[in-house]
Amino acid sequence: MFAIIGIVVVFGAVVAGYLMEHGNLRVLIQPAELVIIGGAAVGTVLVANPLHILKQIAGGIGVVFGGSKYNKQAYIDSLKMMYDLLNKARKDGLMALESDVEEPEKSPVFSKGPAVLKNHHIRDFVCDSLRMAVTGVDAFDLDQLLDLDLEVHHHDATQPTAALSTMADSLPGLGIVAAVLGVVITMGALGGPPEEIGHKVAAALVGTFLGILLCYGLVGPIAANMTKAAEEEHAYLCVLRVLMVSFLKGTAPIMAVEVARRAVPSHVRPSFKEVEQACRNRSAEPEATAAAAAPSA
Repeated sequence: MFAIIGIVVVFGAVVAGYLMEHGNLRVLIQPAELVIIGGAAVGTVLVANPLHILKQIAGGIGVVFGGSKYNKQAYIDSLKMMYDLLNKARKDGLMALESDVEEPEKSPVFSKGPAVLKNHHIRDFVCDSLRMAVTGVDAFDLDQLLDLDLEVHHHDATQPTAALSTMADSLPGLGIVAAVLGVVITMGALGGPPEEIGHKVAAALVGTFLGILLCYGLVGPIAANMTKAAEEEHAYLCVLRVLMVSFLKGTAPIMAVEVARRAVPSHVRPSFKEVEQACRNRSAEPEATAAAAAPSA
């Protein structure tokens, strides 16, 4: 929502200022200039990037306009899910997690954490890490492995934003290309009516205007927003890493959750009471079910 509002403000302010100076909006409507600039910009992205990065760019733009998935409630749900998972490991041993990590889609524990289950990167990060713990990897070695995994993930996440930033940087230059082509057309019209020459010069200048506006007012901010979205996912993975490593070092599940809560970014960090209440309520459900079933037995 804020991305859409920002784009409306950018273009609205430009158009409003232009109209305040009694500008003619029809002069700014130059489809040919937009085709030259936009088509060439898209072409540069296609030339410079393989297919998987192009898909990531499309997905990243969708995230920009769809909003962040890593809000406070997502962290609470994920911490509750991890608490249940680690509590199960503490009571029944790490081998009890084998069925959960092998088939997380069928796991009743993973179903309680949609932020983990629906994102295959995060799901694989958790499941692969716990699978290594089940096989006997100690906390120190797993911590190094997770550090390597996060480094690779961060590198992959920055590639689409870098590609879009490169596209943004190319737009002013492509605007100049469109303007030069407009000047070439204008030279061919010399000797004609002054109004026609003036219209062609204006069209050429609009090319430069569009290139700069699209760079600094649209594509550049979208790339910056995609970078922040990638950082949010990286922060989320770091929280899960801290939680799993803390547990494998011998920390109790509820304390491991608290250690992880401290690693949550401050603007979405749930309070201690919110997390504790969520975890305690979740852990009390099996006990309450057993107590209700006892009299009937």
